[in-house]
Amino acid sequence: MKLRFLGSTSDGGQCPTLYETDRDTFVVQGMRVTDPEALSELRDILPGEDFVEIPKELLRFADEQ
Repeated sequence: MKLRFLGSTSDGGQCPTLYETDRDTFVVQGMRVTDPEALSELRDILPGEDFVEIPKELLRFADEQ
C-alpha cells in the first residue's frame, strides 16, 4: 500500500493526520479510542480493527480530493 499525505490539524508532525492510499481508501492517524463506554457502543468489530479519534476539521483534507 502506498500512502500520500493529505494534511494535518496539528503542529510539529504529531497526530491527527490524514493519508490517501493507492487502494481508494484513507488512513487516519489519531488517538486510539480507549474509553470503555465508547468501545461498548461499537458494533461488528472484526479481528484486526481498531478505532481512532480525530477532529472533524481533519476531514476537510478528504473533501479537497
